[in-house]
Amino acid sequence: MDRSERPGEDRLPGDRVLPSIAEVLAMPSLAEGRPEVLTGAELLDRPIRWVHVSEGAEIGRFLNGGEMLLTTGSSWPRTPEGLARFVAEVAEAGLTALVIELGRLIRVVPDVLVEECAAHGLVLVALHREVRFIAVTEAVHRRIMVGQNDALRARQELHALFSGLILHGAPADHIVQELARLLDAPVVLESLGHEAILSAGIGSGAIELLRDWETRSRRADDQADGWTVVPVEARGIRWGALVALPGPPHPAGRRTVLEQGAVALALGRLVDGGVDDWARISGQRLVDALLEGRFSSIRQFAVRLRAAGLPIGGRRLHGLAIGGLGAAAAAAIDDGARRLGGRAVAGLIDGSLVALVSLPPDRRLDDAAVAVLLAPGAAQEGVTTARLSVAIGAAAEDVDGLLQSVRQASELVGPRGIQRTEARPLAGLVATLRDDRRFQAHTERMLAPLIEHDLRHGGDLLLVLRALLSHPGNRTAAASASHLSRSVFYQRLALIAELLDVDLDDGEALAALHLALLARRS
Repeated sequence: MDRSERPGEDRLPGDRVLPSIAEVLAMPSLAEGRPEVLTGAELLDRPIRWVHVSEGAEIGRFLNGGEMLLTTGSSWPRTPEGLARFVAEVAEAGLTALVIELGRLIRVVPDVLVEECAAHGLVLVALHREVRFIAVTEAVHRRIMVGQNDALRARQELHALFSGLILHGAPADHIVQELARLLDAPVVLESLGHEAILSAGIGSGAIELLRDWETRSRRADDQADGWTVVPVEARGIRWGALVALPGPPHPAGRRTVLEQGAVALALGRLVDGGVDDWARISGQRLVDALLEGRFSSIRQFAVRLRAAGLPIGGRRLHGLAIGGLGAAAAAAIDDGARRLGGRAVAGLIDGSLVALVSLPPDRRLDDAAVAVLLAPGAAQEGVTTARLSVAIGAAAEDVDGLLQSVRQASELVGPRGIQRTEARPLAGLVATLRDDRRFQAHTERMLAPLIEHDLRHGGDLLLVLRALLSHPGNRTAAASASHLSRSVFYQRLALIAELLDVDLDDGEALAALHLALLARRS
């Protein structure tokens, strides 16, 4: 079952509509009875849907579930068997809490009543002083009605807010920020592959929250950590999910708030004709971090780039990722670009120096030009250009293309020397398609069994598969690259073939797995 469709979720109108058992026990009309919780102390956060007053032993057939029963027990069975049968009936009918007033009729709660309530997961409370049951029911029912009115009003306000966001074409990052504000909690928009695309409300804890996000997200089902997850989908197409971490209750219900945001995001995707705006905004945030700024649209992004001295129109644009240079070399990259008649801005992202380069339209970024571009930065840090790892994205003519070029370069950076998208067509294809929901679904479908196995057992199946694909036709070299003996390596391959139900000697299967691994590596 998809974790966003878990059973048992509270589908009531809002988080504050129903008072909890603890809240009811604290109400003055009931607190004056000196309530003592005999069983179910760990269940006091359960909601109370209604309060009944009854002395009859047949009350079970009148219950709908979620109620609290106030009683003196005057008409209860007097035998242990009868009491056990009574508790079983009301528990089966869904009673949440049983409150018995001690006094003239019952001075001590029978042991069998305590035992049976504990066995059936029923909260049992004893009142040591007399209370006015009518005052208790009035107070609780008044509280429920107020909560329902608050929930209705909050839902109307939510509808108006998100309708406005949809009509004004609010970008995805703004919608996620609104959700975090409304819920007063961190909110993450993730892809089908559990990649954190956008996040808000995480403040100074961003690094900790997003560290190992995919692993935490995949394991959230078993952790019961209070996450609220809502899919972002429309017309049978799912693009990802919204995840809200624990926070205070909301009058309209935390899930309802997320569902409104999911609708706004899905409609935005449909209005744009399926164009993957999330990837664009994610790339935009990469450059925002690079320039220490934020932008709400590509147009504003282009304005900021021009203000930083990077011309856009009528230029040849490239994204570069350089391993081996630090942040201190960022300004020197622009010096090298000026020698080529262009301009550049750069910054350190995830250990690589990422540069946006704007060149004259007739200037090709060949190996000689790359050497000129990087020479000032390499000299500043005391290294030779030959020791650098340089990845160059495809040439672009506009900002959208430039952001794609940056992404391509970031995915190619690795070994020493110059890597070009044109020379790595498969990697370039993955960089272009990696945010398409169908490609994400392919990657997830192909690799999920291996990912889940490695997470559960601390295994290395993905590494073994990568070694196999990196040494096609030479399993001895693949075993050596994975640092395993040949016998162990072949055992791993057998397990991979079994988990994926594929033939690892079939070229088409290997090609599909290669695509999936390239997408995951990125």
